[in-house]
Amino acid sequence: MADPQPPEQHVDPWNVQGGEDGRIDYNKLVEQFGCSKLTEDLIARIEKATGKPAHPFLKRGIFFAHRDLADLLDCYEKGVPFYLYTGRGPSSEALHLGHLVPFMFTKYLQDAFNVPLVIQLTDDEKTLWKGLDINESRRLARENAKDIIACGFDISKTFIFSDFEYVGGAFYRNIVQIQRCVTMNQVRGIFGLGMEDYIGKIAFPAVQAAPSFPDTFPHMFGARKDIRCLIPCAIDQDPYFRMTRDVAPRIGHQKPALIESRFFPALQGEGGKMSASDTNSAIFTNDTPAQIKTKINKYAFSGGCTTTQEHREKGANLEVDVPWKYLNFFLEDDKALEHIGKEYASGRMLTGEIKAELIKVLSDLVARHQQTRAAVTDDVVDAFMAIRPMAAVADGKA
Repeated sequence: MADPQPPEQHVDPWNVQGGEDGRIDYNKLVEQFGCSKLTEDLIARIEKATGKPAHPFLKRGIFFAHRDLADLLDCYEKGVPFYLYTGRGPSSEALHLGHLVPFMFTKYLQDAFNVPLVIQLTDDEKTLWKGLDINESRRLARENAKDIIACGFDISKTFIFSDFEYVGGAFYRNIVQIQRCVTMNQVRGIFGLGMEDYIGKIAFPAVQAAPSFPDTFPHMFGARKDIRCLIPCAIDQDPYFRMTRDVAPRIGHQKPALIESRFFPALQGEGGKMSASDTNSAIFTNDTPAQIKTKINKYAFSGGCTTTQEHREKGANLEVDVPWKYLNFFLEDDKALEHIGKEYASGRMLTGEIKAELIKVLSDLVARHQQTRAAVTDDVVDAFMAIRPMAAVADGKA
């Protein structure tokens, strides 16, 4: 009998499967998707354009790929306004830390460039893909909005919307224009959807595409089409915006630019995204200090050796060690991170010691987030989701 073939890497907006070793080959993914790697020159341009130091996510290669970022910076330097667009599909009561990553980075971009932001809550998507009751999906959208608002966004420049509540008018007109430009064959090729899927799934990509166009938000931008869009997201969302970029010039719009991140690994290691339904695969924003400590000590995959003696001799494998990967996301001090990496890789630092470092970092981060979130009332959510004029923003003014 022939040996079974190793699994092929597969990434789409709903499923992430690593290759033979369970890990994602990001070079292969960039080539497959046709996006570009983020270079040091582009990072330097961001610093120069904003007058702000690059976010650690940029310096450490966590946001590593892009589409048309150089063109967007060219326009920005000439005074052409742009806005940010990102989103969240609400399927759990609280976000896990992987969900926070794009919002933390988007907060940096909003502050650094001083630009408006729209945040889409795809409660309709979760009803279609997860089978959630519509009212439950709407409820989770509002709960997730509280976690998002707790990241510190500027309410004067931020509009958060639920698809179930906001789709209509100019938004729906753009959806229909997009839908007229995309064939069933294209949907099958880009998203892997087929004749057995709900028609709602087949039609949904246009709903996620439409916020890439400024006139989807007439209360913010009026009927203007000259305002660019930058989308910070994980790279699994790229298929949506490949489709969007293909359609855009055909309906009189500019192509959105993207800046894309690596995946945040599950506690058990790489090979897929964390699951909101598996509470032991991730640290959640509503976890207690005791839960954080237990999860990291019990479930965080270690690149350390089996015995202390062997570890002292060989050191840790940082390529697979989850505590090290998490510290790369959330330990802000570059020098401290470099020191930990050297000590752990050499074997001078043990697995229990790096886990203790991570427990402290994440416990502090989650505690701060919980304190901020506790102040986000339903009235605050309503204010962020209110359809309201943003005239100064629409004119591209600070």
